[in-house]
Amino acid sequence: MVAQAAARLRAVFDTNIVISALVFGKGLAWLRASWANATVTPLLCRETVFELVDVLAYAKFKLTAARRDELLQDYLPYGEVVTLPETRPPLPVACRDLDDELFLHLAIHGRADVLVTGDADLLALAGVFPVPIILVAALRPMLSAASRL
Repeated sequence: MVAQAAARLRAVFDTNIVISALVFGKGLAWLRASWANATVTPLLCRETVFELVDVLAYAKFKLTAARRDELLQDYLPYGEVVTLPETRPPLPVACRDLDDELFLHLAIHGRADVLVTGDADLLALAGVFPVPIILVAALRPMLSAASRL
């Protein structure tokens, strides 16, 4: 009998979640371990990677270029790159913050299982957007369940 591989959850993480896990990671060490052990696959696109690189360079984080590169290496290799269409079709729901639409498009085009965020404008769409939008705390039990399959 062949053992089944653990189910992989495909997730879009907003930039603040990724920053929290990478820079302030003690409370989210489990999340970093989850993408490193392939329990969850982060979905990335060119725009979200550029945004992450830009945010890591904020002076308030006081990160050297070498440290920023280390942090990116702790995340990017575990992701799956999704190419978004140049002209994006309308979303099935309106988002209050146009900047957040990027994550919604990535969730749809990447066929994400979940979009993980703490952003109020995205969370307001939970239950009406076709991809579940959840807080990071809700992801942990999902990953535990997926790893038992």
